[in-house]
Amino acid sequence: MSISILGARVIDPHSGLDQVSDLHIEAGRLVAIGAAPAGFTAQRSIEASGLVAAPGLVDLSVALREPGYSRKGTIASETRAAVAGGVTSLCCPPQTRPVLDTSAVAELILDRARDAGNAKVYPIGALTRGLEGEQLAELIALRDTGCVAFGNGLKEIANNRTLARALDYAATFDLTVVIHSQDHDLAQGGLAHEGPMASFLGLPGIPETAETVALARNLLLVEQTGVRAHFSQITSARGAQLIAQAQARGLPVTADVALYQLILTDQALRDFSSLYHVQPPLRTAADRDGLREAVKSGVIQAISSHHQPHERDAKLAPFGATEPGISSVELLLPLAMTLVQDGLLDLPTLLARLTNGPAQALRLPAGTLNVGGAADLVLLDPQASTVAGEQWFSRGSNCPFVGHCLPGAVRYTLVDGQVRHGE
Repeated sequence: MSISILGARVIDPHSGLDQVSDLHIEAGRLVAIGAAPAGFTAQRSIEASGLVAAPGLVDLSVALREPGYSRKGTIASETRAAVAGGVTSLCCPPQTRPVLDTSAVAELILDRARDAGNAKVYPIGALTRGLEGEQLAELIALRDTGCVAFGNGLKEIANNRTLARALDYAATFDLTVVIHSQDHDLAQGGLAHEGPMASFLGLPGIPETAETVALARNLLLVEQTGVRAHFSQITSARGAQLIAQAQARGLPVTADVALYQLILTDQALRDFSSLYHVQPPLRTAADRDGLREAVKSGVIQAISSHHQPHERDAKLAPFGATEPGISSVELLLPLAMTLVQDGLLDLPTLLARLTNGPAQALRLPAGTLNVGGAADLVLLDPQASTVAGEQWFSRGSNCPFVGHCLPGAVRYTLVDGQVRHGE
């Protein structure tokens, strides 16, 4: 279908474009910005005066729960939730059942994503077999199947020699490794950030050093091996500083932060609500401020949802017995707009951290508005608002923001020139 989007404020952080213009789409491609090309006839026109047109969001961590955990979510339900949040491209982590450590599992995910026809899915393969931290997975076969990076989730590879060999192997083949830095021994048994709030609630703590000790080790091994490394879910101001220092030394490292870490602190745990039980944990207001500064400066170049849907029962037990995680991908853009509303970021900078920043971190073919490229884009109404939960597509209702009135509303999400969400 040929579509003209008329009179939008077009923001493309990759090219620096920020102007009121028209967009023209044909055969799934963006064919012109501005005047329509000769001979172009729109089959549909979208009046976009007052709307912002931007590249579709790129989310580097969306747990799709398939295969193995369909009670929590399915590829169809979670990609549908993603496009509702303005996301057109997403990466899914390897914590599936069976683990995403074979081509067969990767192919199953990609086939079901194509059948669903919502957001584009880019799998992150397991770095080690079964995520057990002992033997390397079949990385080249996984890459050839479509995995864009490799990681071990929060399951630490405890043996330094094994990790060094894994990173060295990945560097040899120019593979990107996604690293979650949390020292197993320091974090073991912990439920909340180690500090006054955890003490007040009687919850076992996870110190900041669980992140920084592991991060320092991992950065030294990255420097030794030269591997391209993306550090996921940075939670502390000190952790962001270590990333900045590594980048200043010229290491090929990027980083992301979970959006909820830019909004919430461990003070949210005061009422023992399991909706705020996440791993790694929410930290202090000082950490949140440090993370915000790192996002603003570009040290942390990607904001992700770290969407983890759960069935209702998973959050009904006492705090320590509940499963960690927040379902939030379908609120990604409205939640992120709170950072603009509060004056922390301007809109182009926010969009940069949600589009070309994450795309460049994992070298994804996404996050830009290129003439001739795929017409993956979002139309945002910055003057409207979204009542969180009024519509809900994810199978996971474990979201502490439900009922909140958030700034901005996703009016349309287009993937390959097809309207996948909108009026």
